[in-house]
Amino acid sequence: MFQNGRWIGPILDQHMHLDRKNRFFEAVNEFIISGGTAINLVHKPDFSNLPKTPSDYRKAYQNTLEMATEVRNKFGITVSVILGPHPVAWEHQIHTMGLEKSSSLHLQAVKIALEYISSGHAMCLGEVGRPHYPVSDEIWDASNDLLLKIMKLAAEAKTSIQLHVEDNGEKTYSDLAILCDKAKLSRHLAIRHYAPANISEEFTHGLSVTVSVGKDSISKIVETLPMSNSYWGMETDFLDDEKRPGAVLGPKTIPKRTQQLSSLLIKNGYSEGQVSEILNNIHFNWPQILYSIK
Repeated sequence: MFQNGRWIGPILDQHMHLDRKNRFFEAVNEFIISGGTAINLVHKPDFSNLPKTPSDYRKAYQNTLEMATEVRNKFGITVSVILGPHPVAWEHQIHTMGLEKSSSLHLQAVKIALEYISSGHAMCLGEVGRPHYPVSDEIWDASNDLLLKIMKLAAEAKTSIQLHVEDNGEKTYSDLAILCDKAKLSRHLAIRHYAPANISEEFTHGLSVTVSVGKDSISKIVETLPMSNSYWGMETDFLDDEKRPGAVLGPKTIPKRTQQLSSLLIKNGYSEGQVSEILNNIHFNWPQILYSIK
């Protein structure tokens, strides 16, 4: 769908956080004015007040669901919710609760999120995964054991997961693919969040990805697009944190990068029809497959 050479079709940010205490509606409005039409609202942990009980997690999840409803009612856009316990919260709580209790709470939080997904209030488990920074061998091994259990639960529930993981190039994908296969979770249902712009099959090992579309990402996407055979999309990982304004990428980014992608594809010989198919896939068709859009 082009109008005067500009894409006017769906534009989805597949990973955005919001916070009532920060920009909230202002950030959503900025996204929409720039051309955005839908967001995946991902549960944002409060690291200054982490849940200590399953009941705490229910309250925290409910707050995310309520924000989604408020945004839908005010702006009329599609808001799909992703719920899950953050792996960094698990790692932090090891040092206060101990490994066994932190892991038990984490799994209980996963199961609560899966209840919301089963009831149709949320549509994906996430962000779950493992710490993205160096930890002890004991914690690293425990994080992989825990992630395997989470993947098994997701496979049983037949739901997708958004993964928060370290950036170690192709090896990260290779490791995750092995875990998916062990858990009997289809690789395409494991969505690497904050992914590099290399979307080639050789690099991603069949996992789905949401690319962090920072500077120079679009040229790498176009370069590796012919070698891609997986589902992929775009994200900002907007944090809505007053202490880190604009982090990670701002709300305008996905609409802006979508237009840049469109222009570069056409410059590289793709027809408007081919570009329309690609953009409809990443912003609408593939998300319908990856997520139980509500």
